[in-house]
Amino acid sequence: MSALQPNVIEGAYVSIDQLLALRFRPVAARPRPTSKITGAHAGLRLSKHKGRGVDFTEVRQYQPGDDIRSIDWRVTARKNAPHTKMFREERERPALIFIDQGQHMFFGSKQRLKSVAAAELAARIAWQITGAGDRVGGMVLDTTGHHIFRPFRTQKATGRLLARVAQSNAQLSRPTQVNASADEGAQNQRLDCALNALAQLRQRRNRLFVVSDLAGPLALWRNALYRLARRHQVHVLQITDPLDAQLPPSGFYNISHGAESVRFFSGDKTLRKRYSDAHDARAATVKEICQHPALSLQVLSTADTDWDLLSWV
Repeated sequence: MSALQPNVIEGAYVSIDQLLALRFRPVAARPRPTSKITGAHAGLRLSKHKGRGVDFTEVRQYQPGDDIRSIDWRVTARKNAPHTKMFREERERPALIFIDQGQHMFFGSKQRLKSVAAAELAARIAWQITGAGDRVGGMVLDTTGHHIFRPFRTQKATGRLLARVAQSNAQLSRPTQVNASADEGAQNQRLDCALNALAQLRQRRNRLFVVSDLAGPLALWRNALYRLARRHQVHVLQITDPLDAQLPPSGFYNISHGAESVRFFSGDKTLRKRYSDAHDARAATVKEICQHPALSLQVLSTADTDWDLLSWV
């Protein structure tokens, strides 16, 4: 069996060679642009992307042919002569990718673990954006903390980011801590610290991709995502697994978390409904959070068999 499957990476771990090889995966054909020109000057164009499509550059004295809607009335009144604002097209929007490789991502029931799916998805996004000529950077969250990578336009820089992803992925293993609740608290603290560091970056108006299963307190995610949405266009890519939504087929199962172990019968209808209702309620809250104008949500599963049709440029 080859290391790189025909359509997706499978298994419990991912290697740097697999992530680098995704550079050569096919990219879905993009539809022809439907934007229409709305004026004779650069920047007066309807954009299919959310947010501003032009950047302010300067104010200069009015010249014949200038759009009267761009007149700066304050400067005009101060200088007693008509002045207009000048704009230029927004040439570049760097991309930042938040890749979650926390312990909670070391889970999966179909094809691969969530951590592997997240690593693959992040690599596909990074290579597509790098191939389009834009800068790519990001942050990798793992069991030790977070690692920040400034956005660059080179394949070498993208490779460094993905090498960190592979290294963080290799650190994951079954938890053996005696106090599982304390470890969960440490995970939430690392997540909070990483999201705060991401929000404090000086860059503005980036495309920000959050690749995670969104485990942890939803209040934490809500506050962090809204804070990020003040500066960036945020794409939330939630990695899920079929077992998140419903229990396995009827039978007796043993599950463990650290030193804790539980045996249960999945054929209990009351238990199955309570489990699925809890998932549906959390999913509804995530969807509600992402109704923010600067947020978007896409749910992807470890059971997906083909991501070659996804395009991020």
